[in-house]
Amino acid sequence: MGKRISSYIIAFLVIITLNFMVPRMLPGDPLSAIYGNEVLIKLPSQTMEYIQSSYGLEGPLWKQYLNYLYSMFSGRLGYSYFHQARVETVLSAYLPYSLILMGLAVFISHLLGFIAGIESGWRRGRPADRVLLGSIIFSSSFPSFFIGVLLLILLGSMWNLLPFQGASTAYANLKGLSLSLDYLAHMILPLLSLVVVFLPSVYLLTRNSLISNMSEPYILLARAKGLSETRIRYVHAGKNSLIPVATQAGINVGTRLVTGALFIEIIFSYPGMGTLIYNSILNRDYPLLQGSLLALTLLVLVINFIADILYKKLDPRIDYAYQH
Repeated sequence: MGKRISSYIIAFLVIITLNFMVPRMLPGDPLSAIYGNEVLIKLPSQTMEYIQSSYGLEGPLWKQYLNYLYSMFSGRLGYSYFHQARVETVLSAYLPYSLILMGLAVFISHLLGFIAGIESGWRRGRPADRVLLGSIIFSSSFPSFFIGVLLLILLGSMWNLLPFQGASTAYANLKGLSLSLDYLAHMILPLLSLVVVFLPSVYLLTRNSLISNMSEPYILLARAKGLSETRIRYVHAGKNSLIPVATQAGINVGTRLVTGALFIEIIFSYPGMGTLIYNSILNRDYPLLQGSLLALTLLVLVINFIADILYKKLDPRIDYAYQH
């Protein structure tokens, strides 16, 4: 456990360093983005120094880095140029939307992918397996933004079945249950897009894992005992097929939380972290960009740590291998 925690600490230190460097490698100047080049040229040097000091941009890069570390470990993420508010305040307004959207997408896609993988693997080579396998491989060949645009055009624009912009209806003055249903209706299209993106990898992992488990001695023993097919499929073979799925859940959140949600939230103008990061890049809002990436980094590390623990619980051989 100690080695795992130390590896997470090293990963965190590397990420926060990249988090500081990457925004400063972007082309353009944040003060020019805020005030415009014409205004900056006319400002006196004392005013310029005051503005740079206010935004933590004064001094050489190493000094900015030390100030960044000190502020971060003090719990102060800085002040957003664009929103004119503390970064913590801005994050608290956007982060819940992404957490709910991503949490539901991961849960639904893994549940459906696991069930579909079990049923498909159990019926390997039959018509139902071939149809399901072909359909899911076909859907996995499209990138997330294409699926999002396709759903937006078909379900949102052409057939007008669901709202396709924002998280709620503007100026509707809804309350209580009506407001909750309105939020839910606006979430369906981005949620459906992410589920379609996540599901194929879970399905294929579960199907392949189940097929490899079918010839194991414990399956033959369960059949010899006269256990029902459903119990063998889900309790015996299904439990061992969960191991790669648990690993994939951590990877899905880690690798697709930013990339998938970024494109999907922008396409549907959904007010989550993807939209926030996109706008902070456009406005060269370094403190907000750093704060957003830091929040996502912590979230990914925590989820991967939970997946590590879950992986060990599902397969005790992993823990034994670490100890010996």
